Amino acid sequence: MPSDTRILAVDDREENLTALAAVLDALPVEVVPVTSGRAALKELLNDDFALILLDVVMPEMDGFETAEHIKSRPRTRDVPIIFLTAGGEAGEQAFRGYAAGAVDYLTKPFDPWLLRAKVSVFVELHRRNLQLKQQARLLRQTLEAGDDEGEGGLTGCDRFLAALDERLARVEEDVARMRSGEPADGLDAHVADLRTALDSLAAGS
Repeated sequence: MPSDTRILAVDDREENLTALAAVLDALPVEVVPVTSGRAALKELLNDDFALILLDVVMPEMDGFETAEHIKSRPRTRDVPIIFLTAGGEAGEQAFRGYAAGAVDYLTKPFDPWLLRAKVSVFVELHRRNLQLKQQARLLRQTLEAGDDEGEGGLTGCDRFLAALDERLARVEEDVARMRSGEPADGLDAHVADLRTALDSLAAGS
């Protein structure tokens, strides 16, 4: 069964894309391979991705230029990027990679276990964020439907929705920090706070 979690793999060499797909085959993800930066940008117009694995050295548009385009688009600027490059080229390229918005930098040949572990973290963050957004959306629809049927409760519902939006915003800020490589020590607490709010509504319905 195809996964609804997609990872975009960008490398101008087909054998590298095949190797990446093989390494990530054990994970519940769909790896979408493309062989150029332009092809990557085109894919990002049509689908959502949990992570981008981006080769640095490519003809026409290299990984750094591709990353700049990705980060300049509102739709894709929060998608985490892991740069991949040949082992002897790390130094200055690693600095440029982080400056371009990469969350991590791996050298080839990479350790398959390490790559799977790193990818798993970002896949879990992506799923958790989507799940929380869906729960909040369903809750908002339920409350708004209740407002349409009753009278006098609008102010209370508005306050609850505002509080819920604030909790969700905190979680999204934490996830964005983790995607950019910054610590987000409050993520678990904010997720628990949001779930408590959802549970309290379920108990009272």
